[in-house]
Amino acid sequence: MSTFKAPKGTYDLIPPDSARYLAVREAIAAPLRGSGYGYIETPGFENVELFARGVGESTDIVTKEMYAFETKGGDRLALRPEGTASVLRAALEANLHKAGNLPVKLWYSGSYYRYERPQKGRYRHFSQVGAEAIGAEDPALDAELIILADQAYRSLGLSEFRILLNSLGDKECRPVYRAALQDFLRGLDLDEDTLRRAEINPLRVLDDKREAVQKQLTGAPLLRDYLCDACKAYHEEVRELVTAAGVAFEDDPRLVRGLDYYTRTTFEFVHDGLGSQSAVGGGGRYDGLSEMIGGPALPSVGWALGVDRTVLALEAEGVELELPATTSVFAVPLGEEARRVLFAKVTELRKNGVAADFAYGGKGLKAAMKAANRSGARYALVLGERDLAEGVVQLKDMESGEQSAVGVNEIVAELAARLG
Repeated sequence: MSTFKAPKGTYDLIPPDSARYLAVREAIAAPLRGSGYGYIETPGFENVELFARGVGESTDIVTKEMYAFETKGGDRLALRPEGTASVLRAALEANLHKAGNLPVKLWYSGSYYRYERPQKGRYRHFSQVGAEAIGAEDPALDAELIILADQAYRSLGLSEFRILLNSLGDKECRPVYRAALQDFLRGLDLDEDTLRRAEINPLRVLDDKREAVQKQLTGAPLLRDYLCDACKAYHEEVRELVTAAGVAFEDDPRLVRGLDYYTRTTFEFVHDGLGSQSAVGGGGRYDGLSEMIGGPALPSVGWALGVDRTVLALEAEGVELELPATTSVFAVPLGEEARRVLFAKVTELRKNGVAADFAYGGKGLKAAMKAANRSGARYALVLGERDLAEGVVQLKDMESGEQSAVGVNEIVAELAARLG
C-alpha cells in the first residue's frame, strides 16, 4: 500500500479506462483537424491577472475556485481554470493575428484546475478539449463550431444530449438590459454576496444554481427582449445555419455562461443522464476579450468540451467504444536462444506497425501464456528449442485455439497479412 494518494478531488487515468479518455479526445479533435484548426498547447499556469481580467473578477472561478500562488520571485500565478484566455494570450504574444489569415483557428487539449467541492462529474482537476476561432465576426464561425461539436459527440455514439442556444447581446444593447435586470434584482430577497454580484455583473445571478435564488428569478427580464437589430439579425443567421446543417437545438433565453467575456452567441451542451452536473461542454462568442487582456480588437468564438463528463455521458447511454487492441501479438520464448530470436522478431513486428509484446522476466510456459491471454493479443508466438532446430515458430490463434508452425523468417510477413 502506497503512503501517498492522489489529492482530494483529482483522479488518475490508468489502463484500461484511460483508453476511453484517449478515444474521446481523439473523436472531439478529429472534426477540428479536418476544418482548419491547428493544435496549440499553453502552460498549466498563467499570470493571475490574465484570468481576473478575462474570466471576470466577480465570477466564482476567480473569487472562489482558482488555485493562485506566489512564486519565490514574487510573481502571482494561477493554475489555469479554463483554456480560452490562455490560448488568446498565446496567439497575441506570437502575433498570429498579424499573419494575414484571419480567423486564427486553434484547438487544444489539457488539464484544468478549480477548487470546489468534489462530486461525480465535478473534479478539482479535469480534462477538456477546446477550439477557438480568433479574429473574425461571422455567424458562420459560430455555427461551424456548434456543428463540429455535434459531429464529435455523434461520432462517439452519443444521442441523448441537447444543445441550448442564446444571445447575450453586445456593448450596444447589453447595458440597457443590464440596468433593467439590476432594477429587478434589487427588489428580491438576496444575500449580500449575491446583491454585490448583481451590482458588478447581474447576468451572473441568472447563472446561480441555488433553488432559493432561481425561484425568485421567475419574471426576470429576458435579454432577447432587449437585443438591438444587429444582434437579432446576427443571432437569427446563426440559428438558420445550424438548422440548415440538420443540427437540432433549443432556444434558452435564460442561458448565461459562467464567464464574463461572452457576447452575442452563447451555447451549452447538456446531457440529462448526468444529474446536476448536466453540462458536458459549452462556449460562445467573446468579441471583447482581446481588448480586456491588452490586445487589439479581435472578435472571436470558441468552446470547450469536458472529456470527463463526455465519458460519463457515454456510460449513461450505455455506449461501448470500439477501442483498438493495445497488443496484437504476444511472444513467448522458452530458453535463452529463443529469447534472443523472438525479441528481434518483436522489434521487427513493431517496425512494421504491428502492436507486439513480450514475456519478460523469464516466465515459464504456463505463466507466459496466462500473460498472453491477459494482454488481449489475437496471436501468440511460442518458440522452444525444438522449434529453433527446425527453423519455425508456433503461431497460436488466441480466439480459435488453432496452432500452426510458421518459418521464423516468414512470421513477420504472415502476421502482417493476417492482421491487415
